[in-house]
Amino acid sequence: MPSHDIERNRIVRQALSIAVAVTPFGLAFGLTARNAGLGLGEAMGFSTLVFTGSAQFAAVSVLADGGTALTAILAGALLNLRSLAFGVALAPFLGGPLRFRIAASHLMIDEAAAVGMAQQSPANRRFGYLAGGIAVFVLWNASTAVGVLFLGAMGDVVTDAGIDATIPAAFLALLWPRLSNARQRIMALGGAIVALAGVPVLPPGLPIVVAGAAVALGTRRSGR
Repeated sequence: MPSHDIERNRIVRQALSIAVAVTPFGLAFGLTARNAGLGLGEAMGFSTLVFTGSAQFAAVSVLADGGTALTAILAGALLNLRSLAFGVALAPFLGGPLRFRIAASHLMIDEAAAVGMAQQSPANRRFGYLAGGIAVFVLWNASTAVGVLFLGAMGDVVTDAGIDATIPAAFLALLWPRLSNARQRIMALGGAIVALAGVPVLPPGLPIVVAGAAVALGTRRSGR
């Protein structure tokens, strides 16, 4: 098999593994939407059109508590500010016709960005981003439907079973090969410190944005 195909197969496996890792959260969202009084069409509308897990949970929680649609939209938008940083990082690899870039922007989620940025060449970053986004989109929507239609009162099964550890573990697996030298390890540690410091004082979603900006600034000042 040509090395190009071997590399693409490796990226597809990464995309599928991280998509499987988020599937329990898709099930949990479907159940949450059902318990909030949403029907299948409404829940699938969230997963298809919004397609950002944390924002979906936030918006449905606001609606379930009697909040307005505007409040739900603002809560979701705040959580998705980090997508701006992902867009800046990935824009050089996602060129093409406007309609393609519009469609590709819909996949701008943590998992797709992680798979894309874990690759070395520009072509593989583009392929990894698209593979990660499409894989998560398909499994997230499928698991949402299963959660709405078939899951009963499961309680907090995601955290009780420790399933919530699968996503950080998958991200760590993608990050690990990139920590190949001391400079990269220092930048990663610095970003983690900034993000953790921001958790107690910043709204959800913003610590990672601030950490990304700090790492970008540090990279620029280092002359690379």
